[in-house]
Amino acid sequence: MMGLLPDVANDLGTSVPTAGYLVSAYALGVVIGAPLLTALGSRVPRKRMLVALMAVFTVGNLASALAPTFGLLIAGRLLAGLPHGAFFGVGAVVAARLVREGRQARAVATMFLGLTIANIVGVPAATLLGQHLGWRATFLVVAAIGLVAMASLARLIPPLPAEAHTGLGRELRALGDRQVLLGLLTTVFGFAGVFAVYSYLASMMTAVTGFAAGSVPLVLALFGIGMTLGALAAGPLTDRALRPTLYGSLGALALVLAAFHFAAPVKWAALVGVVLIGATGFLTTTPLQMLVMNKAQQAPTLAAASNQSAFNLANAGGAWIGGLVLSAGWGWTSPTLAGAVLAAAGLAVALVAGLLDRGAHDASRIVARGGDGEPAPADGPAVADSVGR
Repeated sequence: MMGLLPDVANDLGTSVPTAGYLVSAYALGVVIGAPLLTALGSRVPRKRMLVALMAVFTVGNLASALAPTFGLLIAGRLLAGLPHGAFFGVGAVVAARLVREGRQARAVATMFLGLTIANIVGVPAATLLGQHLGWRATFLVVAAIGLVAMASLARLIPPLPAEAHTGLGRELRALGDRQVLLGLLTTVFGFAGVFAVYSYLASMMTAVTGFAAGSVPLVLALFGIGMTLGALAAGPLTDRALRPTLYGSLGALALVLAAFHFAAPVKWAALVGVVLIGATGFLTTTPLQMLVMNKAQQAPTLAAASNQSAFNLANAGGAWIGGLVLSAGWGWTSPTLAGAVLAAAGLAVALVAGLLDRGAHDASRIVARGGDGEPAPADGPAVADSVGR
């Protein structure tokens, strides 16, 4: 949507800042739709659910293409955003179920790779299409892609039933688990650090680094390449050691963001920094998603979808905080330091969650022992508790 804002504003007789509400409308749809649609579809077979969610997305984009007024376009963007979080939540669970034990994180990371490819190819292509054929043509093409996606899902995804014994009550109870809530909070803080910087990266590159405005798309493509590298590395690392991967990625993100404050004035260092921000930022996504899915393992779909809402809250919150420090007059690179603080806060939440999880695990072992000190049976609470770790 961002690359189309000037064309939309000119065509519908509004300002670019007002047209920016179209971005917010989609994000709001994600936040609302992720828990709502996931809960409503908790008993629907997974394949049918994915196709239905893609259908809603397609209708939303078709409505956007045909919207005669700005208000109806807002409604179209809201409708298109509603299935986003639920689709990725259900999709993550399906991806994990399609592969053998020990490769679930790689499967989820591969699905998320679509997001990185979209940033490298899809966003510039959509902007170029809008500039030459009009913004409505872009949404018509996206709607057509939605139809292709629906056909692909129907053809290629094997039949998968809804999780046994799931229902709205069970999903909500799983979502209320302390470790799930701490995982969602880690997502909000940690990923907000990325968007505190990314939202203002173009301005930093021109005002501080000295790149021409025409070079900014190439700089943003480097960010997308970094995202891809991070997503590719995240799967195998998460399968091997989930929490260490999460700790390491958040710590590396905080350090890279802080270093970027000093690297931004130097062109080669700034370009390296852009790649590293993308890589460390997206290295966090798979362990965060797998963490909430594992901790809500009896009903993981709502937790996985809610994590997508958390990512969108991080996007909005990070951009807002970055704007606050800029408005305070602290300079164009000040969002990098704000982002580093946010990433460090996410790491702190993750460490607290890990300590609490370890304490609960150790306590379960003590409680599970008999009075004579014999260990609990293999299927006792200690083993059951460790499954999600």
